[in-house]
Amino acid sequence: MKAKVIQFRRGRKTIHERHFLIEIEGVATRKEAEKFAGKDVEWKSPAGKTIKGKISSAHGNKGVVRAIFEKGLPGQAVTTGVEIK
Repeated sequence: MKAKVIQFRRGRKTIHERHFLIEIEGVATRKEAEKFAGKDVEWKSPAGKTIKGKISSAHGNKGVVRAIFEKGLPGQAVTTGVEIK
């Protein structure tokens, strides 16, 4: 399933380097987003490397989910696609 990295998970003064907010195509409510909790996520770099992560929970009420990756994604990953397994 296709999805897009929106932003780092962050507060006013802190950024969680391994946590990202992901928007899934066709998901518009929190109830639909909660069904994806526990699924695996993969981001592929332009060089061909893959970084794996897992969806932890829904974020907000508009269908966005929170994903935690093994290691942090680079800043260039924001607005790029990821694949949900």
